[in-house]
Amino acid sequence: MRRFVLVAAMQACGAVLAADFSSPIPIDAFSDGIKHYQSGKDQKDCPRHDPAHTAAIAHNILLHQRANGGWPCNWDPLRILSEEEAAQLRAEKGKQDTSFDNRATYPQVEYLAHAFARTGDAAFRDGALRGIEFILEAQHPCGGWPHSYPDRSNYRPHITFMDDVTVGVLRTLRRLASGEAPNDFIASDLRARIVAAVEKGDACILRLQVMVDGAPTVWAGQYDHETLQPTKARAYELPALVSAESVRVVRYLMSIEPPTPEIIRAVEAAAAWFERSRIYGLRIERIPIAPIRYNHHTATTDVIAVEDPDAPPIWARFYEIETNRPFMANRDGRKVYSLAEVHHERRTGYGWYTGAPAALLEKDYPAWRRRWVENNDETPLP
Repeated sequence: MRRFVLVAAMQACGAVLAADFSSPIPIDAFSDGIKHYQSGKDQKDCPRHDPAHTAAIAHNILLHQRANGGWPCNWDPLRILSEEEAAQLRAEKGKQDTSFDNRATYPQVEYLAHAFARTGDAAFRDGALRGIEFILEAQHPCGGWPHSYPDRSNYRPHITFMDDVTVGVLRTLRRLASGEAPNDFIASDLRARIVAAVEKGDACILRLQVMVDGAPTVWAGQYDHETLQPTKARAYELPALVSAESVRVVRYLMSIEPPTPEIIRAVEAAAAWFERSRIYGLRIERIPIAPIRYNHHTATTDVIAVEDPDAPPIWARFYEIETNRPFMANRDGRKVYSLAEVHHERRTGYGWYTGAPAALLEKDYPAWRRRWVENNDETPLP
């Protein structure tokens, strides 16, 4: 019964998302990689394709696709490439630098699916299929997805929620499994494998909700793929409960209809954690400064925390798992508890506070709760 409900929900989702060929394929999903590319290269005014140039953008995406079916992160699919750059990309097909970081790989698959529906170019369909196979191969046995695959060095094999890795992949897989345009090129046997991957992924999300003193809270940014315990990624990304990324996990769970009792419990517990983890009386300001060029970005401001009793509540990005105390860290791995203690490079190159839970708590979660929890006829199936 659950498999039938999941497939039906995916088909309904696909029907809603049927392609509208009168407007360009949305490119919003590429914005994170584009931002990192432009910041890293300090280059924001290079020649780019118009978003309406579907075939040109799709060919760019195919050029960047590695032989294993995945894509590296942090590049601009709209940038017009020189012949030398295109030749270099062809020579690099065998690289194993494929990743899901900064929302890489799964947006490329979706774009190619839309491009095939619009153009009928079989190369776009085949690229999408290779990407789907890569995504399925990269899934850990427990159901989550790693930061990068097949690279197993450092933090790259960790099950990752940062930058929408696991949740972003699952949203894409749900759309691909719908069987509706533009995903109607996917054969039934592959769709069945995608549905199975979604079921494992959903179960993994519920399993990894962090328990503190016997009560579920939210999620960590990443987990050891063998022990399934919260772990560190980069030196300043220590094991922690994460706020903004957990909002996206909750939104994903709320999109599953009808929700199971397990999903309802997970969402309710996360909402309670957001409520009690608000920070009051603190305002984050950006102060203009003379530009400073760092390795990965150019800082034109400083970021400071100002005491302000009238400021709306905010949330820290990281909270200690044991104490729920907000914290930050520097590139040397040293944990600190105030923004002033964070080096300017990390203060300006990383988001340490967020307001993301506010809209969830004020609008989306109450509406979801009224529909599924507060004596509504649309009760979840057992």
